[in-house]
Amino acid sequence: MSLSVSDTHPVIHKKLIAGYRDMSPQEKLKRVDEMTKAVQELALARIHKQYGNISEKEQRLRLASLWLDRKTMTRVFHWDPKQEGY
Repeated sequence: MSLSVSDTHPVIHKKLIAGYRDMSPQEKLKRVDEMTKAVQELALARIHKQYGNISEKEQRLRLASLWLDRKTMTRVFHWDPKQEGY
């Protein structure tokens, strides 16, 4: 049994679930895509605040390093997050 805490009123929660069930797979994927982009924008804002005026390439590498492990980053992008500083 899963124990969860929610600040959403039970009536609203039921409406949300019903709304998700009524969505087509395409609508659900669109929502996931929108949320992913929003999370990436927030992460990029933090990266910009932390590292200042860095190149777009470095921004993208730092963003990727939040999702990919170090081994993948070094193998695929030849960029070591540990060496470059998190």
